[in-house]
Amino acid sequence: MTAKSAQKLKSYQRRILLVDDHPIVREGFAEIINSKPDLQVCGQASAASRALETVSRLRPDLVVVDLSLQGGSGLELIKQIKSLHPRLPMLVLSMHDEALYAERCLRAGALGYVMKQEEAGTVMQAVRSVLRGEVHVSKAVRGRMLNTLVGRQLAPDQTGISHLSDREIEIFQLIGEGRTTRQIAQKLHRSLSTVETHRAHIKEKLNLRNAVELMRAAVEWATRR
Repeated sequence: MTAKSAQKLKSYQRRILLVDDHPIVREGFAEIINSKPDLQVCGQASAASRALETVSRLRPDLVVVDLSLQGGSGLELIKQIKSLHPRLPMLVLSMHDEALYAERCLRAGALGYVMKQEEAGTVMQAVRSVLRGEVHVSKAVRGRMLNTLVGRQLAPDQTGISHLSDREIEIFQLIGEGRTTRQIAQKLHRSLSTVETHRAHIKEKLNLRNAVELMRAAVEWATRR
């Protein structure tokens, strides 16, 4: 390959930033992406704060982001990126249940959601769809969204988790991981009283009577993620 053709190929490649707190996942996905002649991983980040700086510095064509990150929430990161770079497409690649998180991520500003359990071909299809500016979700999620759009009643959520706000779900997850209120406040950079208020709202929405029931429900839910 001549230098001229190599430069032409490089200018043709779409640049992708990977944001995930697991190095093995990032490296494995980067290898798949870099094997495609029209795609290139231009950078990687494991923490939400680093991701914001990297997006501004590298100006990628696509950000692929997980929901669980060091020092922050992937969902909050999506909202921040959308605010600062409204035209930048984002794809969520996560192990978290799409039934609960996919629509939330789309509302936050992402264009697609795909589970890490999917085959590489499905993930790459999602990458290319989002790069084209298309919305990519599974058939099941698309069906739920269409049902909601036309006003059809869906099966009731027996756990009530879908009634929690984005922040409440994040705190519920952290409670299930065994984090104390102080640890949660420090991680989310919120006051103790704010976290306590969220805990109270969670108990109310899930019909839990006390802190013991909250902890039990959170641990049970977190272990299923």
